[in-house]
Amino acid sequence: MRKKVSIIGAGNVGSTAAHWLMAKELADVVMIDVVEGVPQGKALDLRQALPIERSDVHITGSNDYADTANSDVVIITAGIARKPGMSRDDLLHTNFKIMTDVVKNVVAYSPESILIVVSNPLDAMVQAAYRLSGFNRERVIGMAGILDSGRFKSFIAEELQVSVENMSCLVLGGHGDNMVPLIRYTTVASIPITELLSKERIDAIIQRTRDGGGEIVKYLKTGSAYYAPSAAAVEMAEAILKDKKKILPCAAYLEGEYGVNGYFMGVLCKLGAAGLEQIVEIRLSDEEHAALMKSAAAVKELCDVIGV
Repeated sequence: MRKKVSIIGAGNVGSTAAHWLMAKELADVVMIDVVEGVPQGKALDLRQALPIERSDVHITGSNDYADTANSDVVIITAGIARKPGMSRDDLLHTNFKIMTDVVKNVVAYSPESILIVVSNPLDAMVQAAYRLSGFNRERVIGMAGILDSGRFKSFIAEELQVSVENMSCLVLGGHGDNMVPLIRYTTVASIPITELLSKERIDAIIQRTRDGGGEIVKYLKTGSAYYAPSAAAVEMAEAILKDKKKILPCAAYLEGEYGVNGYFMGVLCKLGAAGLEQIVEIRLSDEEHAALMKSAAAVKELCDVIGV
């Protein structure tokens, strides 16, 4: 029997995640949304693409969480984007309220599931999902590091005019201005990036990576990124569904790793059938550790606003 993945939120991120899942034939998919007709219509459209893609998975669109029962993995994308005039705290409180309802229903119908949280502000929302669900840390993971690392790789490959397959890089920390790209671990065909680009160009690419989501919003005007975030979430789901034991940068709940206790941070995670199966702790320089602590402080500030 195929695995089952439920996606909460049938907006651009959720529906695109469903598309990636189905194109890879990873699982049967259920899309849930509060807006009547939206998940049903998108699911029908995707279902009609299956013969063209030669994929035999099944997709359902629904407004009823009962249809998500016994999911193996639940990808949570629900939440609103920040609107003009809305403060950061307003956004936090609004999305925390949405997350509270989502997690209550997910836990009720899929108490053995693994949660992948994509909703923003990511670091606070995955912390909220962890606290609200009562799940152990192995079963609540946040998507951020794969996306940030993907953006970093993309910009370097573009700069050097090389294949993205030659890129290896790592971004840790929170998802935002305080993310921590690790230059020492950034290589192109095993060549250190510092041998190929000047410090000024590397710094400019790091800044563009930090601003990656905002750059897309400026172009779209009324929307935000969804292809790359959904692809990142599906890479996590694939590692879990296939028990790949794949090491990926994800937001995990730290219990003393890197000197951080009680908060989610982007770190290297081994993902398999049990979810988070290991946090791979690497040695950081004093400068890198200081940057990670600055990122941790920003995460704590977000979590304090909603009391998680």
